[in-house]
Amino acid sequence: MSKIGKKPIIITTGIEMSLKDGFFEIKGKLGTIKLKALPYIKADIQDGTITLTPQAKHKQARANWGTMAALLKNAILGVSEGFTKELEIKGIGFSAVMEGDTLVLKVGFSHPVKFRPADGVKVTSEKGLITVTGIDRAVVGEVAAQIRRIKKPEPYKGKGIKYKDEIIRRKAGKKVAGATAGS
Repeated sequence: MSKIGKKPIIITTGIEMSLKDGFFEIKGKLGTIKLKALPYIKADIQDGTITLTPQAKHKQARANWGTMAALLKNAILGVSEGFTKELEIKGIGFSAVMEGDTLVLKVGFSHPVKFRPADGVKVTSEKGLITVTGIDRAVVGEVAAQIRRIKKPEPYKGKGIKYKDEIIRRKAGKKVAGATAGS
C-alpha cells in the first residue's frame, strides 16, 4: 500500500484539472502542465479532489500509484506557486550576467561560458546569486544542475557554483614537510 497514493489530492482554488486521452491537463495562474497518466492507475476527479487507485496488485502498479500522486501534487503546486532553485557563485573574479535570455558565466575559464535555459524556465542573476524559476519541478531542478555542472565547487577553497543551501565539505591543503623529512 502506498502511503502517498492513499491520500486524496486536493485541487486548490483557481486550478482546473482534466483527464483526456491518458493525459492530465492542469491549468493555473502561472501556466499549464500536461502530465502523462502512468499505467495501472485509475484517477477519479470530483468535488475538488483527485483519488487514485491501482488497477492491479503487482509491484509496478503500487510503484506507479505513489509516483502518480507525487507528480500530480508537484504539478498542482507548480501552476499555483511555482518552483525556485538558488545558486551561489563563490570565487575571486567569478560572475554571472544575463544577456537577453542567455546566462553568461565567468568562472575561471579562458572564455565566458554562455548558457541558454530550457523553455518555460526563467533565470535571473544578481550579485553572486543565480535564481532559476519555473512551473515544472523536474525542469527547474535539471536547469539548476546544468548550471552547477559548469563549475562545481572544489573542496579546498570552495570556489565554484553551488546550491544556496549546499554545504561543501572542505579538505585540508598540503602540509609543510617536517624537519625529519629528506634525511
